[in-house]
Amino acid sequence: MSTPLDLSLRPGGVRIDGSPIEWAVSEGPVDYLTAVEIMERRVAAIADGAAPELIWLLEHPALYTAGTSAQWGDLLDPERFPVYRTGRGGQFTYHGPGQRVVYVMLDVRRRSGDVRAFVRALEEWVIDALDRLGVRGETRAGRVGVWVRRAGGAPGAEDKIAALGIRVRRWISYHGISLNVAPDLEHFAGIVPCGVRDHGTTSLAGLGRPTAMIEADRALEAAFAARFGPIQPTRAPTLLASHPQK
Repeated sequence: MSTPLDLSLRPGGVRIDGSPIEWAVSEGPVDYLTAVEIMERRVAAIADGAAPELIWLLEHPALYTAGTSAQWGDLLDPERFPVYRTGRGGQFTYHGPGQRVVYVMLDVRRRSGDVRAFVRALEEWVIDALDRLGVRGETRAGRVGVWVRRAGGAPGAEDKIAALGIRVRRWISYHGISLNVAPDLEHFAGIVPCGVRDHGTTSLAGLGRPTAMIEADRALEAAFAARFGPIQPTRAPTLLASHPQK
């Protein structure tokens, strides 16, 4: 079924409706399974109209996650870090200190009803944020995420700086984006990141642009507000209070 034209959409399929989206930042590392449970509770509350949408920024302890398309042969060192199966799209990825994970709990249907357009809007958000940090990010057909050209490398040499994998339940997205600010890039060696063998992984630090996490957060926040609309800072969610009432 085709989606009716909605003239209130921004480029990238994002609705302008003036409703603030909650924006939370966790200060310490967050256990992965705890984060998934919080997201699932919040998604249900958003879908029921019991809680506002939420963008949640955090870091995880070092771990690997396997998306719904993961090939187990791409897990090269299964003993290195804990490995979690996850319901998001995509393949294997790494999370750990120095990487900004952004969990995106937004109403996809209210914005566009088009999951692919929504994913493109998320990629463009990251590209906008990187631009504010002096880095040119790009997308590639057939490879989800954000890439940078490798300085001094062979023609076509490029590395991934941000991965993206979402799941949509009752038209509410969850999981989201991981931006490499200053993680230990050697930790990616235990997997084939996102199933891509022909390209590498980099970070802001690896590009020679050391960036404090708070600077990356500010760039993400400004770029998000410009593309998706107003935000409302709030406390980081916990299992005791993962879906405050409107």
